[in-house]
Amino acid sequence: MFSRLSRPLGLTLCALPVAALLVVVGLAPLPYAVAGPGLTADVLGADKGQQVITITKSPTRKTKGQLRMTTIVATGPSEDVDFGDVLDGWFRTDRAVLPRDSVYPAGQSDKQILKHNTNDMVESQNDAVDAALGYLGRSPKSVDISLHLADVGGPSAGLLFALGIVDKLDGNGSGGDLTGGRTIAGTGTIDSSGKVGAVGGVSLKTQAASRDGATVFVVPKAECGEAGSELPKGMRLIPVTTLKGAVSALRALGRGAHVPSC
Repeated sequence: MFSRLSRPLGLTLCALPVAALLVVVGLAPLPYAVAGPGLTADVLGADKGQQVITITKSPTRKTKGQLRMTTIVATGPSEDVDFGDVLDGWFRTDRAVLPRDSVYPAGQSDKQILKHNTNDMVESQNDAVDAALGYLGRSPKSVDISLHLADVGGPSAGLLFALGIVDKLDGNGSGGDLTGGRTIAGTGTIDSSGKVGAVGGVSLKTQAASRDGATVFVVPKAECGEAGSELPKGMRLIPVTTLKGAVSALRALGRGAHVPSC
């Protein structure tokens, strides 16, 4: 024999499994990473007491202004992210929720990922040196360049490294600074021929740049759309596809000439 439940009691009993499911979902780890604006560093200056760019066997310029490479900071590859973290990230402009596999290589340990990112940084630095010397028409035999930046991995600082080398060796080509004395930030990979590539997380990097005093941001042209979302007030975007184009744009900016924008 079955008794008929009152409507309020029936609804309550039906809601219990749903509530339990929501609790489980809320606590279960999800395959996402949550990222935010990370550190920035002036490649024309020092990092932890050591010059970021050291050049020997060639005269260098004393530079003014800053060229700040930018980063994002994300939850670690083995760190659990639950529904609450994801929900919080979706509603904050200074956070981004990304598939974990888009941030970290799948199937690798934390140690393997660290090694991978370190190798990418080293390769990026070598390409930046080749690109800058190639742009300037300088032989690697007549100049020695070493790059140092602690606690940063990946290839996304390549463009800024190359711009920093150009500024230290040649400035704007007319005796002045490539920065025009400004605080300029940016991001972008670079290959040995000087081609600039996309990196991801650009909207968070513009926020990091603004926080640290930059008013101009050099961005891979392919990422103009992303860079324009949540763009900090007063930040100017300069899209580039090559090192040559980036140098030309900064020179034009210094002269007060027309500069392309996103």
